[in-house]
Amino acid sequence: MYRVASASEYLVITGAGIDDLKIAKKAWVLPGQSSAIIDLSPVNYTFEVQAMSAEKLPFVLPAVFTIGPRADDMEAIEKYARLLASCDKNSKHVEELVQGIIEGETRVLVASMTMEEVFKGTKEFKEEVFDKVQIELNQFGLFIYNANVKQLVDVPGHEYFSYLGQKTQMEAANQAKVDVAEAKMKGAVGSKLREGQTLQNAAKIDAETKIIATRRQGDGKKEEVKVNTEVKIYENQREAEVAKANSELAMKKAGWAREAQMAQVEAAKAVALKEAQLQKEVERMNALTMTEKLKADFLSKANVEYETKAQEANWKLYQQQKAADAILYQKGKEAEAMRAAAEAQFYALQKAADGEFYAKKKEAEGLVALGQAQGAYLTSLMDSLGGNYGAVRDYLMISGGMFQEVARINAGAVRGLQPRISIWTNGGEGNAAGGGGGNAAMKEAAGVYKMLPPLFKTLQEQTGMLPPNWMGTLPADN
Repeated sequence: MYRVASASEYLVITGAGIDDLKIAKKAWVLPGQSSAIIDLSPVNYTFEVQAMSAEKLPFVLPAVFTIGPRADDMEAIEKYARLLASCDKNSKHVEELVQGIIEGETRVLVASMTMEEVFKGTKEFKEEVFDKVQIELNQFGLFIYNANVKQLVDVPGHEYFSYLGQKTQMEAANQAKVDVAEAKMKGAVGSKLREGQTLQNAAKIDAETKIIATRRQGDGKKEEVKVNTEVKIYENQREAEVAKANSELAMKKAGWAREAQMAQVEAAKAVALKEAQLQKEVERMNALTMTEKLKADFLSKANVEYETKAQEANWKLYQQQKAADAILYQKGKEAEAMRAAAEAQFYALQKAADGEFYAKKKEAEGLVALGQAQGAYLTSLMDSLGGNYGAVRDYLMISGGMFQEVARINAGAVRGLQPRISIWTNGGEGNAAGGGGGNAAMKEAAGVYKMLPPLFKTLQEQTGMLPPNWMGTLPADN
């Protein structure tokens, strides 16, 4: 089916053959595809936003916003088609969405301003609200074509603006009364002043007339000089007033120029600050977008790697399971064979153990019987020897051949030894013994000397070492 949208509409197509959605003025709608028409004409939304200033003074801000999709931006139209095309622009859902954004941004902005700043800076306040609401509406593809903030209205129970109007009226009435009283005072004083001046002038004219009559010539000259002097003074005064007025005008012009320059600088700084804030927000959004893109790339790579490794792990696990099953089957068969062999061996060992147990049992029974017989024998032997334990022990050792075994062991210990026995004799013991007590020291020295030859002989036999020649020589073996 071939469909065509009107001038303020667009055709949105989804379905087979389209990845996301297609936006066009006219197109063929194929089977398996769905189409819808979105209207881009703006709609007026009227709100009464309840807000509170920095002084905690509540008020109502009536506002009218003309909002619609941005017709010259296909990306905005695509956002609008994706998020809000299913809802009517006049529906409660869209109205609540727009109202929520406007109320939120308005309340946040008003909370940082005083009531006087809101009331006096209506234009700046409107532009600030317009900019902040537009930033939030961009994510839905909507654009503010016009925004109109009406006069602020009091909240019932908080008549701030009413009291402010009454204050202004009372100030105007009081000022009018003051002006009327001042005018009356000036009129009365002026009337009396004029009457007094009239009387003074009349008396003065009379006096001057009399004086002039007598002193006309001299007074004429004097009056001429006086008039010239007064004219000169008046001219000097006028010149001073003109100079003063010119200086005041120059000072005011300089002040106005300074204020104008300060206003221009403040405006330029405000614009630069706003641009910096917007640039910072754009950079933040770009950073977030780049972060999300990197996260998506890493996540897709991680998913692919995870799936690949999972498939490899599953294949390895399958192979290992099959190998383990084969090994388990083989081990099971081997275990069955080993169990059968173990049962046979256990049966044989059991029978051998039974036989050995029977033999040990009989042997133990024989030992018990032997012990009992030996106990009876020892008891009778102890009785026959009169209870002498030493005699019984010696008898048992003799009868058991203990002494013969000890003699045999001692003979074996010295068997193979070839001891060499040297006999040394020293004559003259008797003669030496017959001497007196004075020879006792010489006798001890002679004894030590007699002991040296057997010692050197033993050292030679055991180690093969001979004493030095200066000490003496041993006789040959022959």
